[in-house]
Amino acid sequence: MSQTPRALTLAPADRIKVARPRASRRRARRESATAWAFISPSVIVILGLSIVPVIWSLLLSFRADDLVTPGRWVGLDNYRALAQDPNFHTAVGNTLLYAALYVPLSLVGGLALALALNRRIKFIGIYRTLIFIPFVVSAAAQGVLFSFILDPEFGVANSLLHKLGISPQGFLSDPGQALYLLVIISLWSGVGFCVIVYLAALQDVPPELVESARLDGAGRWMVLRHITLPTLTPVTVFLLLWQLIAALQVFDLVYVTTKGGPLGSTTVIVYFVWEQAFQMFTAGYGASAAYVLALALLLAGAVLHLYRRSHNRTEGVAR
Repeated sequence: MSQTPRALTLAPADRIKVARPRASRRRARRESATAWAFISPSVIVILGLSIVPVIWSLLLSFRADDLVTPGRWVGLDNYRALAQDPNFHTAVGNTLLYAALYVPLSLVGGLALALALNRRIKFIGIYRTLIFIPFVVSAAAQGVLFSFILDPEFGVANSLLHKLGISPQGFLSDPGQALYLLVIISLWSGVGFCVIVYLAALQDVPPELVESARLDGAGRWMVLRHITLPTLTPVTVFLLLWQLIAALQVFDLVYVTTKGGPLGSTTVIVYFVWEQAFQMFTAGYGASAAYVLALALLLAGAVLHLYRRSHNRTEGVAR
């Protein structure tokens, strides 16, 4: 006598077990959709204002384009022309000189002021605030302020020099002084950032190591050299990269004060890019110069990253 198979049925407990993963997957999909709905405006802004312009400018660097009339594809001709352009060589030299002066001076000055301000003295909060205030002043405002102070005819600086019996100086109108004065103006504001970062890092220096070193007879210089500075190494690498990027991208201070003059003595790479794109209307040529700068920044970041990794590896082996 044959028996017909019965349909398989699940117990209520088994149905609940099957339904739970399905419900959790639906909940996860709803949460994911909600999350994308919240972050999609930011994603669109990032794509529209950063990634798309980067790709567009890269393509523009291979074209002869004035952003008005139809351009044409020229391949690597813009980059070959840069290699032979004396104005671009001057801009590169000015930028490297500016960075070579600004970066180490800002780090050394910031560390020195941070060590001086890392004490429990009266009105220490006011001193720290006064050091940091110039950093929050825009470069345009700094340029306007120092343009009045350093004006060769009516500026305060030449008035003080006259009272001291010193002949008037050209300052920002002198090709031999202009770039160095821009470095000094930048230090007036840039050192404050280094001071704040170093002050925060000095709080992480182990006080027990400092006390034990002093009990062993170490002076201030020995403590600074063998305890404080090694502890500050990661922060110093960060500040070195930060200040280097800021130095290689300086533009607004130059634009407000000297506009690349006199005689091209303060023309830096970013100002050269702006000049080629919006004054000479050779946007493709300017874009190629911008990508040379971007490549330099990437190389600088990669070198510092490799140095930090090797330093951390060496420390790990030593421990």
